Amino acid sequence: MAAQTNGNVVEEVLKGSVSEQAGIRPGDVILSINRHKIQDSLDLMFYSAEPELRVSIERNGKRMTLELSRQPGEPLGIQLKPFKIKTCKNRCLFCFVRQLPKGLRRTLYIKDEDFRMSFLYGNYITLTNLTQKDKKRILTQRLSPLYISVHSTNQEIRNRLIGNKKASDIKRELRWLAKNRIRFHTQIVLCPGYNDGEELKNTIQDLLKFYPYLLSIAVVPVGLTKYVKTSIKPVTKEVAIQSIDVIEDFQKRCMKKHGDPIVYGADELYLRAEKRFPALKYYGDFPQIENGVGMIKWFLTKAKRLKIPKKLSRKRFLTITGASFYPFLREYIETLKGHVSIDVIKVENEFFGKTVTVTGLLTGRDIIRTAVDIAHEYDVLLLPDVVLRDGNDILLDDVSLNDMEDILKMDVRVIESTPKGLLSALEDE
Repeated sequence: MAAQTNGNVVEEVLKGSVSEQAGIRPGDVILSINRHKIQDSLDLMFYSAEPELRVSIERNGKRMTLELSRQPGEPLGIQLKPFKIKTCKNRCLFCFVRQLPKGLRRTLYIKDEDFRMSFLYGNYITLTNLTQKDKKRILTQRLSPLYISVHSTNQEIRNRLIGNKKASDIKRELRWLAKNRIRFHTQIVLCPGYNDGEELKNTIQDLLKFYPYLLSIAVVPVGLTKYVKTSIKPVTKEVAIQSIDVIEDFQKRCMKKHGDPIVYGADELYLRAEKRFPALKYYGDFPQIENGVGMIKWFLTKAKRLKIPKKLSRKRFLTITGASFYPFLREYIETLKGHVSIDVIKVENEFFGKTVTVTGLLTGRDIIRTAVDIAHEYDVLLLPDVVLRDGNDILLDDVSLNDMEDILKMDVRVIESTPKGLLSALEDE
């Protein structure tokens, strides 16, 4: 019997697809395609691009070979089981996972350090666990762009921040990527006393030397919960202002030289500095929006361009948001008040600590605690999808949507965290 990996077992076969017609079934182990070994979904994507496929599978201990033929653009129709994720062995001083309390779901404690997840989902990696085999695969399958946590190009400072004295020189690793034409986005988690000030300038200068293979640099203030056990200090208003001055200086130079800002400050940095967000052009094509860069500017810009639907529901709506986005969402909600009954409430994060202000880290318990006394005044609670985890109806603390409905005695609906998602939820049914 051939050994299987975690990621080459068929989980689902699309009905009517070429794979179903060829006889592939859930539970089959995909061994190879056109003689190329299949380990996971990345291999499947890469080696199934040809129109004619010879697929070797194993079923109930028996091997067989199936022939598949498909038209250009026609889906293969196979979904594999998730592969086992390579985990991080670093001990970053600011690691959010290490700041989590006990008792949460096991998946929340996984410290991802997998180049495949970086390519597929934009997860940030430090490049500290790449083997020669991994590097060969990155080049062969052209896994670009990747998302790299740099923090500092000063090796001593970086190794101290990531808690790994043996980590290789990040500039050497990035040089290898650039030499092989692998593009990458980077982030700098700003930790006062470590990589701010002159060190921030030096790091940005070093990274810009890798342009155009360097696609972007995001400077993000360190996130600290009330459970933090290290000496890392939060980013103060003064540090935020100084860092923004550095970022915006580089932005202007990059715009003049490349027509692209390249360097970006996270929204949270501007909020802490109490400064206005940059003009829209300084966000480029929002390459780091999933990293909290430009989310607020993007939302407000999209909101202004949308027309309010003519037929809106007569139900009474309530929605929630984290402390950092509350003033902006409240301002937009006010423009809807003459058309529909809707209010927004700010939820303080008691679970992780009030210094954690983003909506995506709110728990069910904090939302319930904030809404319970006024829930009777509304018919529907609109819950932004970013508070859910793992693609299901469960929040960070295992509170379910059904739990919320039972306690608040109101309908709870999940909405897309966009202006369009909000307006669509308000339309008359």
